[in-house]
Amino acid sequence: VQLQASGGGLVQAGGSLRLSCAASVSIFSIASMNWYRQTPGNQRELVATITSGGSTSIADSVKGRFSISRDSAKNTVYLQMNSLKPEDTAVYFCNALKYYGMGSTKYWGQGTQVTVSS
Repeated sequence: VQLQASGGGLVQAGGSLRLSCAASVSIFSIASMNWYRQTPGNQRELVATITSGGSTSIADSVKGRFSISRDSAKNTVYLQMNSLKPEDTAVYFCNALKYYGMGSTKYWGQGTQVTVSS
């Protein structure tokens, strides 16, 4: 599974960005697709998840501002980020969890930088 993330950039506080993560396989074959973010010196933080069944979850730190959605025809998952704050500045990564029989594999896309200026 290959994941291609895009959509990062520089935005002023209060602005919006939409990140995209395009998968090389049907997203229905992927148990969950997730967005993480990471700042220097810190571990990756799970931001949002969407399962193959369409269930979603959002981290408390961004709840009410971020949302996750998908376009199955494009095998793409989106992270809509509104009311951005400087503390949202991070490298954002998309991730896919796929099950194979009794095992599973996590796949990572390349990161996309989001910078929010105050």
